[in-house]
Amino acid sequence: MKQLICIVALGSIVASCDFKSGRIENTKELNREIKASQIKRVTNVQLISSADEWGKKIAQIAEKSLKTELERKPDTGLAHCQDLSGIPVIAALQKEYGVKVQLLGTKDLKNPALDPKEREILDAYAYSAKSNTQAGDNLQQLNDTLLVYNAPVSPGSVICKRCMAGQDTTFAVWRLLFNKKEIIRKLDAKQLKD
Repeated sequence: MKQLICIVALGSIVASCDFKSGRIENTKELNREIKASQIKRVTNVQLISSADEWGKKIAQIAEKSLKTELERKPDTGLAHCQDLSGIPVIAALQKEYGVKVQLLGTKDLKNPALDPKEREILDAYAYSAKSNTQAGDNLQQLNDTLLVYNAPVSPGSVICKRCMAGQDTTFAVWRLLFNKKEIIRKLDAKQLKD
């Protein structure tokens, strides 16, 4: 009888264990968080090159996503020109890389929310658009914690034509605002040793 009670008690204890709890399922997330919080030695060169590499990739993906939205849904696509986080791919990029993605144009040349250095860069992009010269991507350090990556959109692109319509000079620039702390958190320590 005692054996039967012990077996029933042991069986009920095992049955009450929740093996499918979030604890077991969240191990991948936990591993990612542990890797992100590791102490890393990151040089300024590694930081800049990572931001530059990510900026190129994010700008290309964001441009492709916005083009697709504008071509697929012409009426509602224009709303995404102002608020890019409504596009799922861009929202995922912002979350994954800890970056703020924006599309800037002529109206932003005097935007007080932008750093003076950014307004100067925008002015240079506007000048190159007026003079029909090709401007390249740009990465600038704004302060001790922020980096901004700018990538011009091709003047013949549907993005310039639709999102920046009505401007005296039609140009658009991707603005990717990186926080250095987020870049360091996302970097893999093994890659840094190379």
